[in-house]
Amino acid sequence: MKLRTIDGLDVAGKRVLMRVDFNVPLREGRVTDDTRIRAALPTMLELLGRGARLVLCSHLGRPKGQVVEELRLDPLVPVLRDVLNSALALEHRAPLDVFKSPDVAGEGARRTIASAGNNVVLLENLRFEPGEEANDPQFAAALAALADVFVSDAFGTVHRAHASTAGVAGLLPSAAGRLVQAEVEALSKVIDNPTRPLVIVMGGAKISGKLEVLQSLIPLADHICIGGAMANTFLAAQGHATGHSLVEADMLDAALAMLELAVQHDTQLHLPVDYRVGERFENPGRCELRNFDNFLDDDVALDIGEQTLKKYHEILWEARTVFWNGPMGVFEQERFSSGTLGIALTMAALADKGAVTVVGGGESVAAVNRAGVARRLTHVSTGGGASLEFVAGDALPGLKVLEA
Repeated sequence: MKLRTIDGLDVAGKRVLMRVDFNVPLREGRVTDDTRIRAALPTMLELLGRGARLVLCSHLGRPKGQVVEELRLDPLVPVLRDVLNSALALEHRAPLDVFKSPDVAGEGARRTIASAGNNVVLLENLRFEPGEEANDPQFAAALAALADVFVSDAFGTVHRAHASTAGVAGLLPSAAGRLVQAEVEALSKVIDNPTRPLVIVMGGAKISGKLEVLQSLIPLADHICIGGAMANTFLAAQGHATGHSLVEADMLDAALAMLELAVQHDTQLHLPVDYRVGERFENPGRCELRNFDNFLDDDVALDIGEQTLKKYHEILWEARTVFWNGPMGVFEQERFSSGTLGIALTMAALADKGAVTVVGGGESVAAVNRAGVARRLTHVSTGGGASLEFVAGDALPGLKVLEA
């Protein structure tokens, strides 16, 4: 996919409406993780360096078209100001202030932008407006009226046809920012003539949320390694006992269809050969290793086992391209973290020897951060749902409007 990028935009002296993904975690009114704010810095710094006046817009949480006081963007302002000015200082550039608009695209936004000068403006939570998720033309026009140019740099939202991701892009000169550009380039390495062998590692709780992705990747991949609770459904479909493990009973036929699809395309689809099991998901009372064909009635599979991790490591070690989405187990609990963290460490070692290693958002990102290896990987996606839909070959509305 070839996108229009900011290389082709004239931004000097112009107001640039920049869609960012500042959907950050908050606790007691404070930002607890500024990763997404920092991810927008390369595009912000470049545009500011070229004389742009930035108007940033983002959503936070799911207010569903209503004003929710706890989801105002005010707590982001001091963090954004500090992060931005620290980066500007490293480049020996003058500091800037961040002005917060009291509304999204109304009179308050217009007054704030007019008084901000060359400083940065942050609009209020986009999802306070019902027209945002509805991609309402009038709301898109109100956003477009605030600026001269539009830059999309929130990859985690491009799979949604919202006013700030798709609607406004058709009303202004528009382009992808550096983050969106990097995401598309990295994910394209997985699906467009990947260097082989291509290994897909797929985990998480359910097949249902990833069925389309599996259908698209099975014909493309050389190996697919399945983990997490979704592996239980495959085992159950094959007639194996799974104890009290999570199984999607309505997806058994789909699991068998995926196994058959792998056979048709000569793709090796691997399932766990052993598990770490407990008694309950919420509060496991034990952690024992169990072979896949030896589950007890009260067993709950909560992680892949030692032999499975060894098997997956050996498969991965021969790979030249790897895409990983979804944990191998309940890695938030220490006793069931070995599988997920083990995959993260293997991915980092692969990257060190030159393989393309892409992590597709979601809990896998938390895993590579916890393992301390995120910076060693080729790419860690900022968009869970967007990255999955992209590798599935779906047309993403927020990217389609930016195609060159």
